[in-house]
Amino acid sequence: MYGLGARSVCLQTLSLQMRSHRYYTANTSKKAVIAAKHPFEAELQAAKVYSWCACGHSKKQPFCDGSHRSIPSAPTPLTFKLQEAKKVWLCGCKHSKSPPYCDGTHKESWIQQADILTSPL
Repeated sequence: MYGLGARSVCLQTLSLQMRSHRYYTANTSKKAVIAAKHPFEAELQAAKVYSWCACGHSKKQPFCDGSHRSIPSAPTPLTFKLQEAKKVWLCGCKHSKSPPYCDGTHKESWIQQADILTSPL
């Protein structure tokens, strides 16, 4: 039997996986543009709510500044918080399979060859 803490972690993981599936499958009409061809290093605090920019248009990368609101085809931000403070690498290309975290997708040639603020998909 899992404790309450383990259940909370499982639910948060499931939530991130569901958002990942929602924004990064080929069937979605909402496409992110490439904001950067590198990840962003960030020292994040425990229990603080963060909004990771999923659309690529924010001027406060990697975090959301509300730019998606003026772009009908833009995905909405992914909101998350950490259980403990730590340094993380947040996705800058907006095509990670494990958002908001970098999974190395930015190293692929289709990202490296694309222009910034374009959707290569």
